[in-house]
Amino acid sequence: MIQFSEVGKSYPGGNEALAGVSFSLEQGEMVFLTGPSGAGKSTLLKLIALIERPSRGQVIVNGQNLTGVRRRRIPFYRRQVGVIFQDHKLLHDRSVLDNVALPLTLAGIPHQEIPKRVRAALDLVGLLHKERALPITLSTGEQQRVGIARAVVNRPPILIADEPTGNLDPELSFEVMQLFRRFNQAGATVLVASHDHNLIRRLGQRVLGLRAGRMVTPELQGEPHAGPA
Repeated sequence: MIQFSEVGKSYPGGNEALAGVSFSLEQGEMVFLTGPSGAGKSTLLKLIALIERPSRGQVIVNGQNLTGVRRRRIPFYRRQVGVIFQDHKLLHDRSVLDNVALPLTLAGIPHQEIPKRVRAALDLVGLLHKERALPITLSTGEQQRVGIARAVVNRPPILIADEPTGNLDPELSFEVMQLFRRFNQAGATVLVASHDHNLIRRLGQRVLGLRAGRMVTPELQGEPHAGPA
């Protein structure tokens, strides 16, 4: 489903964010990506979402080499990847319903179908009663769940999340991760970047380690199935 082969990413000025990164995720896996701040986790996720392109190597998603995806085709490619950010990136002048509906609107889904699909996504994250609220009136945890609903509303086969629990307390963090587990159990391939080692150990999924832009053995104690595939 997702394969990195000797992937490197360099930015102007000589900053090398990734160097020789290789790993693979099978369809239907849930995997954590861990490492210290600045390790390259966000850059790696941006390559999967085609927010960035690799400088070297190959990124293959669902059999497609992302190097060959033309700019005009990127919106079509992104329909298969749901992205969750730590800072939510919600539109604060629009209701919760309108925020979650945005990917469907951009994808050209018939207008009459959108409310039903949005409400189904909000129901999954326990926020159906907040559909008319503005994001600014929600708690941090609720805003994060709106971001998750927006990422899954068009039922993408791949979900990637960049430190989705970074601003949440342990109880809310576990609740959010349980949502990802539910989506994974429904068939989605899930990759979550997180520095919360306790939470990662608690969930017991495979772990990939990243340090200074390179794949390493994850620095967790007693985690199952650790290391690149």
